[in-house]
Amino acid sequence: MNGGIKEEFKNAWSKPNNAVVQIILINLIVFVSARVIKVFFDLSGATDTFYFIFRKLQLPADVGSFLLQPWSLVTYFFTHFDFFHILFNMLFLFWFGRIIQEFLNSKRVISLYVLGGLAGGILYMFIYNFMPFYADRVAESMMLGASAGVFAIVVGAAVFMPNYTFFLLFIGPVKIKYIAIFYVFMSFIGTTGANAGGEIAHLGGALVGWMYISQLNKGSDMGGWVISFIQFIKSMFKPQPKIKVTHRSGNRRPTKKEAAKAADSSNTPQAEIDAILDKISEKGYESLTKDEKQKLFNASKK
Repeated sequence: MNGGIKEEFKNAWSKPNNAVVQIILINLIVFVSARVIKVFFDLSGATDTFYFIFRKLQLPADVGSFLLQPWSLVTYFFTHFDFFHILFNMLFLFWFGRIIQEFLNSKRVISLYVLGGLAGGILYMFIYNFMPFYADRVAESMMLGASAGVFAIVVGAAVFMPNYTFFLLFIGPVKIKYIAIFYVFMSFIGTTGANAGGEIAHLGGALVGWMYISQLNKGSDMGGWVISFIQFIKSMFKPQPKIKVTHRSGNRRPTKKEAAKAADSSNTPQAEIDAILDKISEKGYESLTKDEKQKLFNASKK
């Protein structure tokens, strides 16, 4: 890897626009953890126990089994066990995800990945339970892997920039729309093969990728709720800064003494402090920018 990529992984969690690397790291952490934990279970003679636990992260096709582990609709697309499975998924995520990240921002990468994973899992369960061809596979079928989310990103990138070109080894320059079409076609013809569940999930992810970018081009973001939900979860674990804030009721203005005190301590115009306090009243403290928080902090020192 070149210095730029190394730097991205090194600062994965400190950069605000680095979703591709963050998703890759989460998948790698789960993969490595599972492999290491299995060694200890093997050594203690409890291999069957390990697989019993590991299956709780995988998505079952059987609806009854799914209802006992509903979290698996999310955990399955962060879970791998085979090295080449995670290798190719993460390579495709890196190559195509960077296109979405560079031109549409990190939030769109996360939205596509999550929506693709959810859609792929739901389509997999639906097809397996309603198509007679899969009737004898439902009870034992389990699915894992990031492929559905990755396919959403691959197709999303191809719809957004169809003529963007990759240089493929032994082939040369190829437009990404042709790469996406090829892999979607291969997944379709594989829906009756050994990895039928995974191929069905790929198609679900691909459909989301197409729908997402098509709607985004019309001004509608299908993934807005995904980001809002993630931010809500983060806020539950984020400690609130201890800061002294003067609360005002109605349209009451601070006294001249209060205004002079705030201005003297922060060199910030009183009108600006008032605007910040009004913003807190209307939207909450978390709506403030870093600069606004600093100004308010300085104004409350004395």
